[in-house]
Amino acid sequence: MDRESKASKERKAEFKTPSGLPLNQVYTEADVATGLEDRLSLPGVYPFTRGVQSTMYRSRLWTMRQYAGFGSAKQTNERFRYLLDQGQTGLSTAFDLPTQIGYDADHPFSRGEVGKVGVSISSLLDMETLFEGIPLDRVSTSMTINAPASVLLAMYIAVGKKQGVDPQKLAGTIQNDILKEYVARGTYIYPPGPSMRLITDIFSYCAEHVPNFNTISISGYHMREAGSTAVQEIAFTLSNACAYVDAALKVGLLIDDFAPRLSFFFNAHNNFLEEIAKFRAARRMWARIMRESYGAKNPKSWQMRFHTQTGGSTLTAQQPDNNIVRVT
Repeated sequence: MDRESKASKERKAEFKTPSGLPLNQVYTEADVATGLEDRLSLPGVYPFTRGVQSTMYRSRLWTMRQYAGFGSAKQTNERFRYLLDQGQTGLSTAFDLPTQIGYDADHPFSRGEVGKVGVSISSLLDMETLFEGIPLDRVSTSMTINAPASVLLAMYIAVGKKQGVDPQKLAGTIQNDILKEYVARGTYIYPPGPSMRLITDIFSYCAEHVPNFNTISISGYHMREAGSTAVQEIAFTLSNACAYVDAALKVGLLIDDFAPRLSFFFNAHNNFLEEIAKFRAARRMWARIMRESYGAKNPKSWQMRFHTQTGGSTLTAQQPDNNIVRVT
């Protein structure tokens, strides 16, 4: 191939993000549209494109949690206490598959799965063992549980009460996102209607009795792991979020009574700039949806607070040392 035809081929090359969005070969100041400052706004200012806090993590560090849970409640309690001793500032609980779909450890369907991908919890006693020696008024706990979320939350509140902790002082998150289970993950138990009723009941109960608990973690992560693009991840997540808000309003809840405790969970892939743009777009869209479409008045109802986690599909079993760089 001569030099001229090679140069011609390079000029015709198309560049796209992993989501298929077109990219220019190079960007200059001319590509920055006027009004950029209005579109981005300042951090901590509606529509929160650049973050929900004015200084973000420079004034308050994020909560550090390692997703943990394996074997028995006693084994996982030992792991939790070790992680806290090493400086971890919160807990993130993985439950085994039987727990996630509502089976006791001694049920025939649980055979071969007890304690395998998380901790096995069959009773309140198990839950007490799981958090033995861990002051629940000083540690926030994330629980990755969906269909039986109401049961595990009730157990958590009961353990707190046994420790002498007022439910008003309990802090943490339950995933409680059943719609993404039907779409991408599969650990649902009940039909959609009753499942949504459980979720709105949790919204209502926690608003009154456990106000510092995030009542749901609306998850795009699992859709991304199932093969969606970054754009589709946000589309599915916001669609599900609107469905939860609609369901809550339908049973008579007031938007600003439950919306401040809605939280989100996104995937982080390797294309750094595309992921930043995704998070910014999600914050901006959610703020506008809540204020303009649902009429929320409380600024906390407009803020999209989210947890993000390394995309498991970006990692490799064959050359695991590469995962250190990818996660970083």
